[in-house]
Amino acid sequence: MSLAGLSLTEAAADIREGRITAAELMRDCLARLDQVEATVQAWVFLDRDHATQQAEAADLHRKTGKALGPLHGVPIGIKDIIDTGDMPTELGSPLWAGRTPRHDAAVVARLRAAGAVIMGKTVTTEYAYRQPGPTTNPHDPARTPGGSSSGSAAAVAAHMVPGAVGSQTNGSVIRPAAFCGVVGFKPTHGLIPRTGMLRLSRTLDHVGVFARTVPDAALLAETLAGFDEDDPDTRPLARPPLAAVAASEPPLPPRLAFVRSPAWEHAEPVTREAFAELVETLGEAAAEVELGASFEQVIPMHRTIMEVEMAHNLRRDHARGGDRLSPALREMIEGGRARAAVDYTAAVAGIPALNAALDPLFDEFDAILTPAAPGEAPRGLATTGDPVFCTIWTCLGTPAVTLPLLRSTAGMPLGVQLVARRGGDARLLRTARWLVDTLRAAPGRHGRTGGAARRGRRREQRNPAR
Repeated sequence: MSLAGLSLTEAAADIREGRITAAELMRDCLARLDQVEATVQAWVFLDRDHATQQAEAADLHRKTGKALGPLHGVPIGIKDIIDTGDMPTELGSPLWAGRTPRHDAAVVARLRAAGAVIMGKTVTTEYAYRQPGPTTNPHDPARTPGGSSSGSAAAVAAHMVPGAVGSQTNGSVIRPAAFCGVVGFKPTHGLIPRTGMLRLSRTLDHVGVFARTVPDAALLAETLAGFDEDDPDTRPLARPPLAAVAASEPPLPPRLAFVRSPAWEHAEPVTREAFAELVETLGEAAAEVELGASFEQVIPMHRTIMEVEMAHNLRRDHARGGDRLSPALREMIEGGRARAAVDYTAAVAGIPALNAALDPLFDEFDAILTPAAPGEAPRGLATTGDPVFCTIWTCLGTPAVTLPLLRSTAGMPLGVQLVARRGGDARLLRTARWLVDTLRAAPGRHGRTGGAARRGRRREQRNPAR
């Protein structure tokens, strides 16, 4: 059996306990990459010799009896908007072709300190916005993998790497994870520092992670979390024990609030049917809840903030090379420049009140249950799909996770998104793991949420790239 099929936590444990070496794991990941990368095209930069040398150095480190980090020898993919001091970081744009930073981003430095092997750089859309790269969906190369963290999601789904790091300013972690059938976790805004990462929007930018299980995502996110003096939105708090809490049993059976949200009009029939079946399967564990009328304004609020802050942060690139930017990105920047300051200020100021309005809901329920995307990954590679089911939670900075629990009638993944209150990341991951375990144990009479979904998941693990 190829070691490339190991989960992140399995791989870390096997290396730590001497059952496998980091070099053996890297060898099998590269062999898997050779099998599928020509179709999936998840990587924008990968130096096999450099990756192998890092793995061999990790093994030597272990043999000499030095302390091992929680991710010792485990390969990780890095989205190509996150700086790596030993590899190019080109932001998905020809304007930055050949750029090699001098220093690692904060999250890359933390990965190295934890013993991880930085395998390579994964494809991003242009400036992590809408213009797609070449990546295809591992389940169907005629479909989009989502964006903007296209390569990170696809590389994990295709078993080329057990974990990867991405970012989200609208739906760039949750949506591609849902389309590719992996776990995607976007933590509370400010939990993971963004130092050394392309800045689009201070208010909206998040670092997120991709993995194949909830424990994997918890371990990877915990490694990245914590205060960084160069990111003003992080706080000097103790690192949250995400992995331990995610692995623990809830003190009481969790309750989920099924929220259609203002985005529900965009839900495709397959999503409406699948979530109706899911809520029925959960029984008393789920109840439908409506958000107040004030939440109708979150999507336009997000648009205002994103346009203005992107226009500011990309102003120099627009000035020196606007003709080499995609039409969609130019339109976003120019739209932001035309926004009124009073509208932008009101949008940013409205975020705390909306989070406060969610407090009574989270006092009663452990998490919100809602779709991760309107439907399955759309056919064609000209777009990356609609992020609308992520927009509210990105704007509010709440933690969100998508789980590959459902499938469409075409056999494509449908993500189930859980959302918690700001700061409730560990509890959210524990609830997510509980939900996965609960549905695995559910009777198979509910096709998309019971036996058929579980059988589809096992097929995906055996052969995720066709």
